[in-house]
Amino acid sequence: MRDGDLLFLIICLASFVLILMDAAMGGSIGIWIDQNLYIQASQIGSVLGLAGLVLSPLLLIPLISALLGGTFKLPGFVNKLQHRLIGWIDAITLQIGGAARWFALGLVVVTAIIVVQRYVFGFASTKLQESVIYMHALLFLLSSASTLLADGHVRVDIFYAKQSEKGKAWTDLLGTYLTLIPMCLLILWTTTGYIDSAWRILESSRESDGLPLVFLLKTAIPLFAVMMILQGFSIAARCAMTLAGDTPPPRPGMTGEAEI
Repeated sequence: MRDGDLLFLIICLASFVLILMDAAMGGSIGIWIDQNLYIQASQIGSVLGLAGLVLSPLLLIPLISALLGGTFKLPGFVNKLQHRLIGWIDAITLQIGGAARWFALGLVVVTAIIVVQRYVFGFASTKLQESVIYMHALLFLLSSASTLLADGHVRVDIFYAKQSEKGKAWTDLLGTYLTLIPMCLLILWTTTGYIDSAWRILESSRESDGLPLVFLLKTAIPLFAVMMILQGFSIAARCAMTLAGDTPPPRPGMTGEAEI
């Protein structure tokens, strides 16, 4: 199995079992969700937000390491910590990105079904049509971090290719701290109320026969921002190790270990 396949399978099976249980219990699970999901999600969100604030200073470790590593010999535990964090972050990114790639196949299959339904049988399903929007959004939001890991985003390359390894490391490091992380933090800050209002009413489709999961789809926006921040940290840590004269872990996407 490739990265993310097991995660995707678990999510699909869990969703299927939940639907069957709800049907067998006469919709009681759905009633509980309507009454309690926002309260539970709000509490979890508060805990995660607090944890993010407490752990946010760790984001500065690569920057401090880069600034001091060229002048002072850093303690060995700093490199070990960066190695472990890089490994954990990359593993999470690859699992989520690998699971998200299935949405590409889903887009092709569902779009083909919609076309056949409409032009052959004269039938249209709102849920299927909206699922295309869901899969398209989730594909790009959840695979952006894995694309960044594999250095697959569009790069306007004017001077970068001609720079030395340390020059490239400084460029990537400064780009991470001056553009990537601030922009993702801005996304998190500006979408807080937007996501909260969606969860408060468990926002669903404007169409009566549409998908009732708009609030979950919108949650992918802050998830995207968090994943990009973490992957930015991973890239910055690799740059800091390069600038300090150490050998950073190779990017999985560069060694053929991952395919997205």
